[in-house]
This record gives sequence, structure tokens and C-alpha cells, in this order.
Amino acid sequence: MWNGVKVIVLALVVLFAALAANFGRDAAYQFHAILFAVAAAYLLIRTIKGIGEPVKEKPTGYMDDVVRAGVIATAFWGVAGFLVGVWIAFELAFPALNLGNQSWINIEPFANFGRLRPLHTSAVIFAFGGNALIATSFYIVQRTSATRLFGGNAAWFVFWGYQFFIVLAATGYLLGVTQSKEYAEPEWYIDIWLTIVWVVYLIVFLGTIFKRKEPHIYVANWFFLSFIVTIAMLHLVNNMAVPVSFLGSKSVQLFSGVQDALTQWWYGHNAVGFFLTAGFLGMMYYFVPKQAERPVYSYKLSIIHFWALIFLYIWAGPHHLHYTALPDWAQTLGMVFSVMLWMPSWGGMINGLMTLSGAWDKLRTDPILRMMVVSVGFYGMSTFEGPMMSIKAVNSLSHYTDWTIGHVHSGALGWNGMITFGALYFLTPRLWNRERLYSLRLVNWHFWLATIGIVLYASSMWVTGIMEGLMWREVDDQGFLVNAFADTTAAKLPMYVVRGTGGILYLAGALIMCFNLWKTAVGAGQPRGSMSAVPAE
Repeated sequence: MWNGVKVIVLALVVLFAALAANFGRDAAYQFHAILFAVAAAYLLIRTIKGIGEPVKEKPTGYMDDVVRAGVIATAFWGVAGFLVGVWIAFELAFPALNLGNQSWINIEPFANFGRLRPLHTSAVIFAFGGNALIATSFYIVQRTSATRLFGGNAAWFVFWGYQFFIVLAATGYLLGVTQSKEYAEPEWYIDIWLTIVWVVYLIVFLGTIFKRKEPHIYVANWFFLSFIVTIAMLHLVNNMAVPVSFLGSKSVQLFSGVQDALTQWWYGHNAVGFFLTAGFLGMMYYFVPKQAERPVYSYKLSIIHFWALIFLYIWAGPHHLHYTALPDWAQTLGMVFSVMLWMPSWGGMINGLMTLSGAWDKLRTDPILRMMVVSVGFYGMSTFEGPMMSIKAVNSLSHYTDWTIGHVHSGALGWNGMITFGALYFLTPRLWNRERLYSLRLVNWHFWLATIGIVLYASSMWVTGIMEGLMWREVDDQGFLVNAFADTTAAKLPMYVVRGTGGILYLAGALIMCFNLWKTAVGAGQPRGSMSAVPAE
């Protein structure tokens, strides 16, 4: 019965996608319709072939295959995103790398900064970060609930559906399909697909918690749940749009003017707050205690941290719109809540660091734990710098400068990147049933390359950002601006080269990690261990 329904649904998807590909009004829409048709046709053939086959025995134990796939996808998309980031960093220093008319090869407009930049941000945030969150949340919720993932193959739908979303978004950027909204560039039909995938993700996660065998819901699961629910709300509201045509990619936003700006930065800042903070805090609250082999320093503090963070973060978005047409009271509200946000953020940092009480000596011998601790340190630094930059007097200097870029990347590379790397190193030997990682020495190399890369990147952007802000506001005796925009651009060149160099080091560390994880997965001479505990069903 169920297979019959699947066949009908998939056949209809193939039919309508083929019609959309034929009658589509722009090339990008037609290309995406072909992708939908091919994917649905593949699933249709698999479903038809499966009809009549004997029903497989219900699996028991943890559902770790989808987590293994998530680890592979996280590593792959991470390298892809870092590579594009390094390329566009050097594009700003050497514009010929846009590969336009003035270069040895002309592939305009596909290598233009305007198309590669959203490709980079989406790849590192949603492809690298998103896969890390999905994989780790699936792993953690099973272990802390002592039960298998809810929904059977629904978790696989989440995984492959999310990869399909990434491919649609990435190819759309290269083909010029974008809403021009920060962190929300995909057009209407891609947004609808992501909504379907995300709802299934919520069902799988909540269903697993509902059928848990542990009476207590561990704090990491609260952070993951807040991340899933809030991102769904943000996505639905910020992407409210009316398609110009159901046979074309272009849409018109429901909001306009300052209302659109406020909605966008309510979404944008809380994408940082819940996607890049709350979700990764769920990772911190599980992997740091596990790697340190110590309990969470204060469970009461983790509860205070959770409720304060999710209440305050949602109000902080207007600080992105200081000195704009947004009403002054709204700007001030955003600034006040941003400053208040410093306290729960540092509560989480203190909780993470103090978890190492009695185990600080492990930092000398365990580069994985060192990576996790450094990530928590970068979290604390970024969550101090962010509230400081939200203060209007500071923001008047920092906004629209590279200081903001330095702040974002110290958080993204230091906090999100390093905790993810630590989680991947933790997960790989356990998921592939190995006794240990292939090489701790390579982890050490990765740690130092990544750390030095972050320092070069962030410090160069802090220096050039403050210089840029000061040059923009410099006036002569008669009140005229002293520096043209081109003057600031020329002055920033050395720091742009330093920034790109830091990116190369960070990318090199990620490539070393991929080699290390691959050698671990294939065994590299190790005997098989017994690290994957299986719950009773």
C-alpha cells in the first residue's frame, strides 16, 4: 500500500518537473526542474524495483549509517566552502581572479565575486555547518535517549533532501538565481523544498525524544530543539514571497522597505543565534564532557544559559540597522538586548571551560580536546565582541567595514569550525568501529594550522577594518572628506593578502583532517574495536 502511494507521488513529481523543465521561463529554473525530475525518476525506479521484495526485518540498535553519511558530507562541504572562501578572499586583493575579460580565461559571470560570495557563505554555514548539526544531533539524541531514531528511513530523507537543497542553492547562485537576502538567497521553490525537509527533521528529532528510554532530556537536546524550531520560524517568515510565475525562478518579497530590512535582520542575526550558536552549543554540551571524561561543570548553569540565551537572542537583530530608516527605539532595543546577551553567552563559555576542572592536564596530550577548548574560547571572545560592536558609538566606526568580517570569521572559523572538527575526530573512530584515530600528530598539525590561520585572518580584518572606519570619517579643516573610497581600498591590500594566507592555512588543516578521517575509516592497519554501544530494543 505504502509503496503504491510512493509510486503515484513520485510519478506525479516526475511529470510536473518535466513540464516545468519544458515550459520554464528562465534557464536556471529549467535546470533545477531537470534536477527534480532526475531525482524523482531515480527514486521511482528504486521503489518499483522494491515492490514484491520480502519485507526486511525491523532493524535494532542505533541508526548510525545516516550519521556516518553526515560526517562524510560535513567534511566534503567544509573543504568546498573553505576553498571558495580562499578564492574570493584573493579576488578582493587581485581582481583578475574574477576570470573576466582581463584574465587569461573568461568565464564571466560565474567566477564573479557577487556570485561566489553567497556560494561561500551558504557552503560553510548551511552545507558544512548544517550537515554537522544534523549528523551530531542524530548521534546525540540517540545516545542520550537510549533509543533508535524515530521514523525509519525518514532520517535518510532528511539527509538526502538536505544535500539536494544544497545543490539547488549552489547551482542557483552560479546561475544568478537569488533573492538578494543575506543568508536567505535561495528562491521560492528552493525555500519550499527546504521547508519540507526541515519539518521531517523536526518530526524525526521530536519523535526520538518522545520515545526515549531515559526519563531526563539532556540539555544538548534542548539546544538542538530550539535551533530546529526557531530556524523553521525564521525561514517561513523571512521567505514570504509571491512568485512572479510558477514557471520561473523570480519572486517578489511580501515585505518592502524598512519592514523588509527589519524582517531580514531579525532572520539574519537569529540565523547566527540559533543555527551557529544554539545548535553548536548542543554539540559543546555533549562532546566536551565526553572528550574530557568529566561531567558538565554546572547543570543548573546550563539551564539558566539555555533559557536566557533563547529569550534574549530573538530581540537583538535591529543592531544591524543602526543609523538607518529603522525607528530609533527599535535600534536601541536591539542594542540593549545585544549587550544583555553577553551575560548568558559567557555563562555557556564558563560552563564549557570549567567542565575541564580536574582534567586540564589532558590538554597537553589530547589535541582533540585542545581543539574543543579553543573553540569555546573563540565563542567567548566573539560573544563579547558582538555586543560591544552593537553599541551605537562603536557601530558608527565598525559598520560596513572589515571589522565586521573579522568578527564574523573569528566566530565562524574559531567557534563553529573548531567544535565541528573536534566532533568529527570524536565521531569517526566510533562510527567506523575503530580503536583510535589514524594519527593524533596530524590532529596536532590541523590544530596549529587552523589556529594560526584564524589569528591571521581575524587580526588582519580587525586592523584593516578600524583603519577603514577611521579613514572614512577623516575630514579636513573645512569639513570635507580627506579620503576617497579608492584610497581605503588601496590601503587595505596588504591586509587582504594576509587574510587570504590565513584562509589557505585553515583550508590546509581541513584537508589534513579529511586524510586523517579517511585513513581512520578504512582501518589503516587497526584492529576493529568495540566502541559503538547498542541499546536494547
